[in-house]
Amino acid sequence: MSFKVAFIGAGSIGFTRKIVRDLLCVDSFKNIEITFMDINEHNLEMVRALCQRDIDSNKISITINTTTNQKEAVTDANYVFVTARIGGLEGFDTDIKVPLKYGLDQCVGDTLCAGGIMYGQRGVPFIMNLCKDIKQVSHSNCLILNHTNPNAMITWAANHYGKVQTIGLCHGVQHGHRLIANALGYPKDEIDYICAGINHQTWYIQLKHKGKDVKGELLEALENHEEYSKTEKVRIDMLKRFGYFSTESNGHLSEYVPWYRKRINEISEWIDTSVWIHGQTAGYLRVCIENRNWFEEEYPQWMEDEPYKYTVENRSEEHGSYIVEGLETGKVYRGHFNIVNNGCITNLPDDAIVEVPGYVDRNGVNIPKVGDLPLGCAAVCQSSIQVQRMSVEAAINGDIILLKQAMMMDPLTGAVLNPPEIWQMTDEMLVEGEKWLPQYKKDIIQAKERLKNKKIKTNDSFKGAVRLDVKSINQLRKEKK
Repeated sequence: MSFKVAFIGAGSIGFTRKIVRDLLCVDSFKNIEITFMDINEHNLEMVRALCQRDIDSNKISITINTTTNQKEAVTDANYVFVTARIGGLEGFDTDIKVPLKYGLDQCVGDTLCAGGIMYGQRGVPFIMNLCKDIKQVSHSNCLILNHTNPNAMITWAANHYGKVQTIGLCHGVQHGHRLIANALGYPKDEIDYICAGINHQTWYIQLKHKGKDVKGELLEALENHEEYSKTEKVRIDMLKRFGYFSTESNGHLSEYVPWYRKRINEISEWIDTSVWIHGQTAGYLRVCIENRNWFEEEYPQWMEDEPYKYTVENRSEEHGSYIVEGLETGKVYRGHFNIVNNGCITNLPDDAIVEVPGYVDRNGVNIPKVGDLPLGCAAVCQSSIQVQRMSVEAAINGDIILLKQAMMMDPLTGAVLNPPEIWQMTDEMLVEGEKWLPQYKKDIIQAKERLKNKKIKTNDSFKGAVRLDVKSINQLRKEKK
């Protein structure tokens, strides 16, 4: 088979190298065309060289094309994988740093809360431009496979405004599946499940072991588990109060709802510091910085290490390659995808992006009807959907008032800050992110004037409730030994 796959944001080593391996594990894909695109030529070349070495080692006659021109990358493309981080780590830092000055403590800041909303303001113009290029130069049925966060917002914009079919992909469902099987003490392959909700707030509405309903066994198993009872306190509490387990990690989930991070002195009660994803302040930003530094420092060693082997057993659980395989070969694949609702979850809005079971084969991506979510679960999702809708609309139109209203409606932001604080914080975030926010050009000029006479004092030295320092290369080496 011969078709073209483009990677936008290919300098993302983790996703790019893994997805290339996954695709080339498929026997019939040994003759596909691959193009990497990134605005960072340095990262682009490092990732290309590493992936090309893998390909050559597996004796596959594919040469990766690279470009810094997005339109060139997607010309004649059948599939476009999106892994870009708009604003890079510099933009990510502002998403965390500015809200902290106002007492808003985030662990991740890439999906909801103030950080996720502002990340969406940078990402939506990017995805709109990508959709424009795809409609002009890609194949007419080109499919976007989106890994970029905020996943629901980017996928929403691409489908509704960009008019390009886009599926949002995430591995939270698979990770939660492993955790559940571990907690219950069953082999993972023996646990059957159905998840439904929205990205990073998807609920395991069915859990079965060999046909027996085991959903009722999970709370006790988690509370008695030596590790999870300490690291998953937010998820356990949500399970206790809503009756269903959430796909997302403790740190992620803690910032999507208004209850666990609103009082600085209580945050430590709900999180664990052993791993960033359990809730550390700015934990994901720290790890991203460490990973970037590690990749730069250790790249020569990576090139000397054993190349990836493209074998079936080494294929990951990421959905993308299986979707492409299903569409191209007809092999049926079942996964959980982020798609436009269109009545799948009957008590969530039709225009929302929901994460639900889907089947892929040569006939396309087919989504069965889930029906109603339990009312409590639906209410949690509904709060986030309203923020997503307002945020996307604000980003599309450069509407600063709607943006500030989205900040107010965000569950955690609204729990921590009052309206004047939110108004000023948003001004400050816009000014800090000026170079990535062309749709707010005029508003940023006015925001700068307002900030000259700031009425609300901020704590510029506040580092967060539980924040760890970025580890040095030597510290990372010791840990990896």
